Amino acid sequence: MPVPRPAPAPAPCRTDQRMKVLGLTGWSGSGKTTLLTAIIPHLIAHGLSVSTIKHAHHTFDLDQPGKDSWRHRRAGAREVLIASSVRWALMHEVAGEEPDLPVLLARMSPVDLVLVEGFKASLHPKIEVHRPALGKPPLWPGRPDIVAVACDQPPGMEGPPVLLPLNDPPAVAAWVLQHLQIAAPVQAAP
Repeated sequence: MPVPRPAPAPAPCRTDQRMKVLGLTGWSGSGKTTLLTAIIPHLIAHGLSVSTIKHAHHTFDLDQPGKDSWRHRRAGAREVLIASSVRWALMHEVAGEEPDLPVLLARMSPVDLVLVEGFKASLHPKIEVHRPALGKPPLWPGRPDIVAVACDQPPGMEGPPVLLPLNDPPAVAAWVLQHLQIAAPVQAAP
């Protein structure tokens, strides 16, 4: 049985002006992850460093029961850092309220762009991924945080902020660069 522990103090919010944030939002099954993973290589090809934050609406576990790191957490460790020669991961147990997006962003290393999947209620700018075939209404009406709609067919409604071709990741990536006014880093001459 896990030992109760006090809620950790919130991390200070970073004010790194270099780091831009853009979200992808939409109904389940709309293709948010597919679009996100398709535009990342195009953004990286422009010389950008990119990180992601994914919101899970349920309990999730990266650990496997019985593994050492799982046992460390079960014993009551607040944080468990796992490291190898190819990656490291930090797992932090939440004892109080779920951390909001600014708190999570403050814990990340600085990059040019953080793409956020989920966090619908947060006010950062977002692209809505919308597939009319799902039979769900668009989220963008009345939402100033949704700055564009990536759709596989015209939504049949007037006035989406910007309509992007869902099945054209290079075009979506180009729009992201333009919208966020991100210039590729200057490469040194050979």
